[in-house]
Amino acid sequence: MNDILTIWSEWIKPSAGLPTVQWSILLALAAASGHLVNRYTGLPKVIGYSVIGAFAGLAGFTGAVWPLKGTGLFLLELGVAVVLFEAGGRIPLRWFRHNPMVLVQSLAESAFTFLAVHWVLGQMGVRATVAEPLALLAMAASPAVLARVAIDTRAAGPVTDRALVLSTLSTLYALTICSARAGMMPRFETGLANTLYPVLVVLGLSVVVGAVLALTLRTALRVMSPTSENTAILLLALIAASSALAANYGGSAPLSALLGGMLLKQLNPRPWSWPRQMGTASSMLTMLMFVLVSVVAAQANWNKPVAGVVMALIAARMLAKVAGVGLGNVGSGASWKQALWVSLAMSPMSSVALLLVSQYVAASSALGPEIAGIALPTILTMEILGAILATVAIYRAGESSRPWELLRRNTQPGTLNES
Repeated sequence: MNDILTIWSEWIKPSAGLPTVQWSILLALAAASGHLVNRYTGLPKVIGYSVIGAFAGLAGFTGAVWPLKGTGLFLLELGVAVVLFEAGGRIPLRWFRHNPMVLVQSLAESAFTFLAVHWVLGQMGVRATVAEPLALLAMAASPAVLARVAIDTRAAGPVTDRALVLSTLSTLYALTICSARAGMMPRFETGLANTLYPVLVVLGLSVVVGAVLALTLRTALRVMSPTSENTAILLLALIAASSALAANYGGSAPLSALLGGMLLKQLNPRPWSWPRQMGTASSMLTMLMFVLVSVVAAQANWNKPVAGVVMALIAARMLAKVAGVGLGNVGSGASWKQALWVSLAMSPMSSVALLLVSQYVAASSALGPEIAGIALPTILTMEILGAILATVAIYRAGESSRPWELLRRNTQPGTLNES
């Protein structure tokens, strides 16, 4: 691919630069692939996006170089922030007051995941300074992937709702702790006291930025319609500004957006009609995020020793989430079968994990590459496999309004059904 691009660049001089042409073509292919995957298999479009991105990364696509920095890193942060803001807006805090076992379930599955992955990696010969960051990364599910799966399968119900809430909470824990631990890496600090202070700093700064974001949007909603396109533009612009500010002052950009969405939900319980007005801009940003993740993750060093560690990590993570969700299911109002589908729906890993790996790599030139060497193949595998497992869980729970059998009939020659 590099040779072809070198020859191409000698006679074509696009006004916006060759990388713009490359990304435009790649996103066009990803959009077409996502549509075809969804239309002919019933699987979510994110799988098509990820497969195209993975092929591009393996073929030597130079439009996204690892480690991410500059514009590429900001676009990833912005995409994650937009998704997490909307995910935070789905969480009514009063729900935990009426059903506190949901919060217990969340804490249990995250703690089980950390302990299981840490132990398994230790048994595989991974040193503790690398196993701990990977175990923290494994806690985070992907609300972005799960939300896309729910949209493409037209899913609604208790399993989908609980999986989205638990995925969002696990992401909150991972963002807070991983951001703090990444900041401690250059100083080689350990111990509970040394960890607690950075966690409080990251969380505190993110809460402040998130609160300012929520209050600003709440004020805007007093004079602007939630369904207005101008309100959607204002939302995207404020999330972009808050992301830049949070990252610059030592907080976490995605965490501040997540907390801002949660706070806005409490201040204005019904603001969520405007995401429909974001239209193509938001969809483009989300698709770019998934393609970027798979392009970068595919650049990892794939070999048999790493594959063994990755498979062990994935197995430990999945079993731990099943055990944690099941343990916290007592008194939570869900059946045991529903708990199993919830835990499977929490399988995906994607953009949040990649963003956290970027922080580790930036923080430590010694440990960062070792962490990334295991984390990147894991992220790419679980972005695709996790989306499939989440789709199966939603269909098995009976919460999709589009059964796979109906999709197959609708995609026979002679039909005009559009996904």
